[in-house]
Amino acid sequence: MIEVNGGGRPGTAVAMIVGSCTSLQFGAALAVGLIDELGSWGVTFLRLAIAAVVLMIVVRPRIGRWGRGEWTAVVAFGLVTAAMNGCFYAAIGRIPLGTTVAIEFLGPLVLAAVLSRRRADLLWVGLAFVGMALLGVDSILGASSLDPVGIVCALLAGLFWAGYILAGARVSKAVPGTGGLAAALTVSAVAMLPLGAHQAMPALHDWRILALGVATALLGSVIPYSLELSALRRVPERVFGVLLSLEPVVAVLVGLLVLHQRIGLLPALAVGAVIAASAGTTSGTSRSEGREARVDVPGQTRVLAPSQPS
Repeated sequence: MIEVNGGGRPGTAVAMIVGSCTSLQFGAALAVGLIDELGSWGVTFLRLAIAAVVLMIVVRPRIGRWGRGEWTAVVAFGLVTAAMNGCFYAAIGRIPLGTTVAIEFLGPLVLAAVLSRRRADLLWVGLAFVGMALLGVDSILGASSLDPVGIVCALLAGLFWAGYILAGARVSKAVPGTGGLAAALTVSAVAMLPLGAHQAMPALHDWRILALGVATALLGSVIPYSLELSALRRVPERVFGVLLSLEPVVAVLVGLLVLHQRIGLLPALAVGAVIAASAGTTSGTSRSEGREARVDVPGQTRVLAPSQPS
């Protein structure tokens, strides 16, 4: 949605990206606490609705000037974003945050490999699947005993993440600026109404829950979104994508420090395999001109080679 500028101050950009990753995962950690009170769909609706209101007020997109093509792209982007976030929150309600983010990365990894058609990228994806196999072995041995439903939700979140990359690329071409994202988040919130509005009702009667919802929306959407847009103006996409591969690491650390979710040896190796695959695919894909698609999404900016639904 914005032009990438390789100039600027790399040190500042690195700080912004690290801040973005940290903000995203702390937002997810807050959401874990809210899930116990509102349910995963209720938290998803509350977060998307608040983020949509904030961005619509700040961006004020000129939707009256959009035609059928723009609206089709925005609605598709909004629907896939709602599904991605819903599945992600359903997953972190059942399995550790770091493990969820690692599993979710499979979606963008596979998409990047398929679109790049480079043999090296297939090898990177294979490495990521080896990491997922380690999680399976760890679960079978009873060390972590991951919830199967949580694993499925994380895989679905990854699938929708891949879909959101494609839909977001279309929005970035059809709608100038950030108005498309603001409108898409509104569509996402409306799509979540039937599933999450009733569960989110306690937030209207409990200021503590509402405050946590606002904090989740700001930490998971508004703050990282702003930081990543600014970072993209200062560093090349390759550097940006590689740095965003820190997300699983930050997720593991936040899960340990905030949620007291310990991670064993095999899960740690699995996360490491996904990080290595993400960095390798990002670096390789960025060297092929015209084969990248950059999009902005709720709470986080992505490149074709993987970098939330959060």
